[in-house]
Amino acid sequence: MILDDLTIGVEEEYQIINSETRELTSFVSDFLESGTMIYHDQVKPEFLQSQVEIGSHVCRNIKEVRQELIRLRRSVSEFVAKDERRIVAAGTHPFSRWQDQTITEKDRYKGLVDSMQFVARRLLVFGMHVHIGIPDRELRMDIMNQMVYFMPHFLCLSTSSPFWLGHNTGLKSYRSVVLEDLPRTGLPEYFDSADDYDRYVSTLVRTNCIDEPTKIWWDIRPHPEFPTVEFRICDSTTKVDEAVAIAALMQSLVVKLIQLRKNNQSWRRYRRALIAENKWRAVRNGIGGPILDLGKEKEVPCHFIMEEILEWVDDVVDDLGTRRDVEYIRTMLKEGTSADRQLRKYQETNSLLDVVDLLAEETVLDC
Repeated sequence: MILDDLTIGVEEEYQIINSETRELTSFVSDFLESGTMIYHDQVKPEFLQSQVEIGSHVCRNIKEVRQELIRLRRSVSEFVAKDERRIVAAGTHPFSRWQDQTITEKDRYKGLVDSMQFVARRLLVFGMHVHIGIPDRELRMDIMNQMVYFMPHFLCLSTSSPFWLGHNTGLKSYRSVVLEDLPRTGLPEYFDSADDYDRYVSTLVRTNCIDEPTKIWWDIRPHPEFPTVEFRICDSTTKVDEAVAIAALMQSLVVKLIQLRKNNQSWRRYRRALIAENKWRAVRNGIGGPILDLGKEKEVPCHFIMEEILEWVDDVVDDLGTRRDVEYIRTMLKEGTSADRQLRKYQETNSLLDVVDLLAEETVLDC
């Protein structure tokens, strides 16, 4: 495999808010009807009318990813501003209620509600998905198996959902808690091969658990339509610099693991239950607490583990052209994630309106 094979794409889910009330507002149908000729297939409806999903073009490198996210954030923001609305990139809205949202008129979403009832209706959450292209099916499955270990680390960096229904949840990623109510979410199990995974999917379809494989919503999965590994664990990431940095680190780790494989090496396999312990720590504390070093079997500060990861990928970032973007992870470790900034703003002002204003400003910062 050469580096040109490792294409990268990013999908982001944005909140659409009323500029005056700062509440979520139903708008996406009008938006798509008016904007189809502008955005073609890069902007799509989501489960709720107050959500919109954007998808970058397939990018050859992280520089193109940055350009795409800046372009899409800027243009979507300008488009909705004509109707006194703004966009927000964060895992949850600080105070809007799921009970007040309108579900998008689409068969897929009606089916979701029919099959899952209130569990589906509560899905007022927003994420960021990163696709890394790996053409070879067996390599794709192998890399997915190994990358499961790092899922909690990416969640730590992306945490942006500390509030829910007007309450400080005490968690940095409440979005993760909401998603865990759905079947086929969370950390995937280990698969011996691509055929092993195909047999699993066939069993689900044959037994009427799912009708097609996109209804497997794990934190990381082999995409059912594209030759990519799809990272789905991240909260919608507020600053564009943060989103790009996380995507760059994901790509760097994929390259590092492929290099190991070429040398007949691989990342050690750990129990899924132990990795789940780290995921809970990410949900609870983000980058602000200890995380488990499963190799040493002890707690260490999250910052320490992240520094070790950055050092580990240091020999691949220059070839990828991502050094500056990956280095931004250190800025995040120093300044905190979106969840940390939201909590600081609320502590300063005691106003969730101010928290929403902060999020709206940061979403288009440097765009």
